[in-house]
Amino acid sequence: MERTIGFKERRYIEELRILTKATALDCVIDDRFDRVIYVIRQGDMGLAIGKKGENIKRLQNVLGKRIEMVEFAETPDAFIANIFKPAEVTKVERPSPDAPVNVLVRQRSDLGIAIGKAGCNIEKARILTRRFYNTEVGEVLLEKEEA
Repeated sequence: MERTIGFKERRYIEELRILTKATALDCVIDDRFDRVIYVIRQGDMGLAIGKKGENIKRLQNVLGKRIEMVEFAETPDAFIANIFKPAEVTKVERPSPDAPVNVLVRQRSDLGIAIGKAGCNIEKARILTRRFYNTEVGEVLLEKEEA
């Protein structure tokens, strides 16, 4: 998928920069889940969120949509792990080079967090990994315990 940033996305990125002094690398307006997803430059996440999440709350009031933020990472595996936070991703599996990657989480409670309500978190992962690394995300699975 080609990364094109339209006028509205640029406006939202500028709004984030003005309110938080953080730099967003990309912005995705997801109408299906009525949210705006920002990809924040590595190291700027604390600045973007603000103390006790106050910057996110202010931005939500200004834009009138739910705001989600993901910290960018240089490697696809680290980026995927960042997308699913606070769920603890233990491994990103590639069955074959052209197959979708599967995300493994350690605890059953992380499975629900990673998938999200109505699949919103896994959909966010699919959108962002396609956009940045041209990789498809398949399933979120529970890591099997080694006996």
